Amino acid sequence: MTDDAPHEIDDTPTIACSRCDREWDLAYELDEMGLGNQAVEQFALDHMRHTGHFPDDVATWRANCRQCPASEEQLAEHGVRRWAELHARHTRHDVEIRGGDDKQSVVSPSE
Repeated sequence: MTDDAPHEIDDTPTIACSRCDREWDLAYELDEMGLGNQAVEQFALDHMRHTGHFPDDVATWRANCRQCPASEEQLAEHGVRRWAELHARHTRHDVEIRGGDDKQSVVSPSE
């Protein structure tokens, strides 16, 4: 006897954090908050705000000033690049940008 009834597929994304030793499904972000494609990013940002660290497998972009302790970390490159450009413009410091894929660049103040 075969079961011809369709099986429901649960394709709700999950995200894990080894530091918290937990895993969450993102049903709340998808169903209640209606975040769609932004669910993983929003969960990661919320997790960082509440715990001080990002969940596993979340690659961030980081800008570090080469002359002072100023830095910025975000999930999107454009936000970090904007911060680096503004910091370089106002302080005349070089800022190094690194991505989760080991991509690296330097933003220098314009003359």
